[in-house]
Amino acid sequence: MESCALLTKLISNELSENDVLPSSLLSKIATHPLREKLYNELHNRPFPSISSPAQLTHIAIQHQGKLKQEEHEFISLLCNKFQVNSPAKSMPCFYQDFGLFSLRWERHLEYSTYTFIHQAPLTDQPFIKNAIDYVPSNWLEKMPGQVIAAVHLIIEPESIDKEITHKVEQFFDNMSLIASAPVNSQAKVWSSFKLHNDGFGRFLIYQQDLSAAQLGRLTQQLLQLDTYRLMATLGLPLARVINSELNQLDLQLQQVTTYIALGTDKSDRELLTQVSKIAAKVEDYRSQSTYRFSATNAYYDVALQRMEELKEEEIPGYITLQEFLMRRITPAVKTCQTASNHLEDISRRVTRASDLLRTRVDMVLQEQNQILLKSMNHRAHVQMRLQQTVEGLSVAAISYYGMQLFETMLTSLPTLGIEYNHELVSGFAVPIVIGIVFVVTRLVHRRLMKELK
Repeated sequence: MESCALLTKLISNELSENDVLPSSLLSKIATHPLREKLYNELHNRPFPSISSPAQLTHIAIQHQGKLKQEEHEFISLLCNKFQVNSPAKSMPCFYQDFGLFSLRWERHLEYSTYTFIHQAPLTDQPFIKNAIDYVPSNWLEKMPGQVIAAVHLIIEPESIDKEITHKVEQFFDNMSLIASAPVNSQAKVWSSFKLHNDGFGRFLIYQQDLSAAQLGRLTQQLLQLDTYRLMATLGLPLARVINSELNQLDLQLQQVTTYIALGTDKSDRELLTQVSKIAAKVEDYRSQSTYRFSATNAYYDVALQRMEELKEEEIPGYITLQEFLMRRITPAVKTCQTASNHLEDISRRVTRASDLLRTRVDMVLQEQNQILLKSMNHRAHVQMRLQQTVEGLSVAAISYYGMQLFETMLTSLPTLGIEYNHELVSGFAVPIVIGIVFVVTRLVHRRLMKELK
């Protein structure tokens, strides 16, 4: 017993020392400049806490990474109107209660969301008076950006077992409904995923015994799901346009490769020009679509995650949200992926066709260079022969003039009293003069060639 007590005391002392140790150590160790920011990133966009009943209006505005200053001024204008503190320019999320409504604003990479929350019982039928009706209209008109998603969401507390579901259809203008029981059947959600006369979509939630945190989390998942499924299909029109254009480019590229394989009367210059035009168009389409198609895949993955988090159960007679969205979103995303893969495939084929043409052009150039070198060698050989001939003629000409000078010298010898046989001396002098001229010419030639080298 004493040993156990002693061991417990030692452990408690060690734990107390360790409790003090980390803070003292961290104060002496260099801290990464992003450490605090990374910790805070986990809490930048917390789930809202929403009590039932409540009405929400959610608007997603696409800004494509711009309008940061305009958005800050827009929100500050509302804050000044109600005399509350404005958000800091660097804040990615802002939540403020304005009395009759609350505003939750979030800025993302290429869009921002404005969620207006009015927590009070309905004064009329659902979707007659919504949360946005409590917001100053003259302020809303100045909202920067383009609306990509807009939806009204109604939360009502009611016993799920006693809910008469056929009444819900009249709240959606008798449109076909999609419904499910998320959060392990503790709530029921209805939506048509269509735009109504006011330009908004609609969600209706009947919940039973959900806490404010659970209800806020469910609400945010539904609103994010509606935004992400629209952002995921934003690349579909571009994919359709590119696919039609790529089919034309595919035919053109097929003709070029056929010409290369069969060796038609078209010149390599014409084929290379045609391939260059196709490559330029492909690169243009890639620059237009690379970001959009990558974003489509990213939004699609997040939408799938939000569907899984709903933990839906079926309501008899209705298709679930996940089943409906998977049937609609997945083909659109697959179309974008097909366009992206088709674009990459044509880009690779254009590269191979260009390589083939360049190889052919290089071979033709090599053959032309070989012919040119042979011609130059022949010309150099002829030039050398001509030079040798000229050198021989030059030796003869210089020797002739040298003999003339020598003859002139001989004619002056009799005046000096020197007798000689003129014909004999002249005859012996000819080979000597020629030899001297030849040796001097060769020495000069060798010296010049040495200097050139």
